[in-house]
Amino acid sequence: MKVAIPTIGTRVDEHFGHARTFTILTLDDSGRIVENETFLPPSGCGCKSTVGVTMQAKGVAVMLVGNIGQGAINKMAEHGIKVIRGCEGEILDVLKSWTDGDIEDKNILCNHEGCTH
Repeated sequence: MKVAIPTIGTRVDEHFGHARTFTILTLDDSGRIVENETFLPPSGCGCKSTVGVTMQAKGVAVMLVGNIGQGAINKMAEHGIKVIRGCEGEILDVLKSWTDGDIEDKNILCNHEGCTH
């Protein structure tokens, strides 16, 4: 399984649509990381970019995010990617919490000042 996380350094980027990098972690059947890839998203913010197409082509099934707008959630769903919102902290800690079943979607939408989508 492949899990994508919008990242800034080794932490989850607070806002999906403004992420400068994404980390894709490939997990084996026991939840161990077997591959780690970082890619730069295409230009455009969130739902206006083609990041969903790129993630789908890379085989991403789940995306762990902090904040994200509904338009971007819809785009990810169009590409078969399940979005888990409300994640924060170090990438590896978030991933472990998710694989341990300690993280569930928090059903929150982007509330950043000036965000229109």
